[in-house]
Amino acid sequence: MELLVEAARAAGEVALGYVGQDLDVEHKPGGAGPVTDADHAVNAKLYDVLRKARPDYGWLSEESEDTPSRMQTERTFIVDPIDGTRSFIEGSGSWAHSLAVVERGRAVAAAIFLPVKQKLYSAALGHGAFLNGQPIRASRRTRLSGASIVAAKPNYDASNWRGPVPDVHRTYRPSLAYRLALVAEGRFDAMLTLRPSWEWDIAAGALILSEAGAEVTDRTGERLRFNNAHPQVNGVVAAGPALHRQLQDKLAKWPA
Repeated sequence: MELLVEAARAAGEVALGYVGQDLDVEHKPGGAGPVTDADHAVNAKLYDVLRKARPDYGWLSEESEDTPSRMQTERTFIVDPIDGTRSFIEGSGSWAHSLAVVERGRAVAAAIFLPVKQKLYSAALGHGAFLNGQPIRASRRTRLSGASIVAAKPNYDASNWRGPVPDVHRTYRPSLAYRLALVAEGRFDAMLTLRPSWEWDIAAGALILSEAGAEVTDRTGERLRFNNAHPQVNGVVAAGPALHRQLQDKLAKWPA
């Protein structure tokens, strides 16, 4: 965890150097979103810091070419250099660096850093979750009606639910890693993303959430497993145990 925190802060220094500058923006094939020279610079910094310290670990990053070699390592770094690139381009502060170490499919250390907001979330398996060094706990709300949920608008489409869409307070943040962290912090009661999700967006947040006392699964209720050959999971549902059960009961079977 200490290594990930060090790397996240180093990434923040690089990224902040691009804030307010003219960015070189490209658009990935297949509508996968924008990428900037800042994303690439942060990715290079993270690779340098992390792989220099742990050369035997595998590597999975949104901004690196994926190779099968990571499947042969006991531990793998899974990182998103800048989660919320659109937010970064627009000049908002709601973007994050998301870093995790995964061992045999399970996240064991994590850091999420929002440099503009100076919020650094961290966790190590079995040792709790922290925001700027202070312990955090997820909401213990037990009633779904009126709960605050962080999710994008398409998640509330009626096809995703059995019966009426729950009556909840809806909010949104552009960074998926930040959405996960906000629920771990207890700022909101739950988060949803019901479409296939890239591991680099969620590996760090999933550990921070679980260490904060939340239940974290895919949309069908299965435990999340990382460092898959195709690095996606079947969505994410995260909340305190009682609320998580209610959400699972309300969600339509996949596919809808």
